[in-house]
Amino acid sequence: MIERKHKILVVDDEEDILTMLKYSLEKEGFEVKTANNGKSCISKALDFYPDLIILDVMMPEMDGMETCVELRKLPELDQTIICFLTARTEDYSQIAGYDSGADDYVTKPVKPRVLASKIRALLRRNENVTSNSSVDTESNEITGIHIDREKYLVTVDGREYSLPKKEFELLSLLVSGNGAVFSRETILSQVWGNDIVVGDRTIDVHIRKLREKIGNDFIKTIKGVGYKFVDKK
Repeated sequence: MIERKHKILVVDDEEDILTMLKYSLEKEGFEVKTANNGKSCISKALDFYPDLIILDVMMPEMDGMETCVELRKLPELDQTIICFLTARTEDYSQIAGYDSGADDYVTKPVKPRVLASKIRALLRRNENVTSNSSVDTESNEITGIHIDREKYLVTVDGREYSLPKKEFELLSLLVSGNGAVFSRETILSQVWGNDIVVGDRTIDVHIRKLREKIGNDFIKTIKGVGYKFVDKK
């Protein structure tokens, strides 16, 4: 049986970067499409259904952050990984990237083979999570919150939330502990994987976004240790 090629959509307003990345990633065995702006990215993503989008941040008219926010509103692309590629390295830029729904962040310049390795790590982690979650497709319901792993839906006091993939995985992990405290190292390993390097603020950003959506009462910070889920009694 022929192995399916993973589909990558590369988005950048610089034509030379698009040409170089398309050529390099196709040599690495990926099926690659390109787009040179945010609007074209959304249109091509809905036609191509990529496994992963490499998205430049600094683009005219509709920048990468705005594009990512719009992509995350599309249920057809809820399993698509989004990785920012940018020359900006400031902490606030990376936090803004995660806030907009990105899964990872790569700074320019990056060697094509290093980028290909990063892409494989992201895809591998995504496939592992999908495989693990498919084993247990039953709903998980506790007082005040209902988690449906099959539909990727969270219901809090009757209100439904369709969370980005990493937020959903983080919440599911915390709920699965039945009140146990998860260290930051465990969370990074279980949600992002040992072969993916993410910033120190990544967990904090995702916890904050979860609290903004489902409320502050469910997730408790244990200083110096990590986080735990609190069942509302």
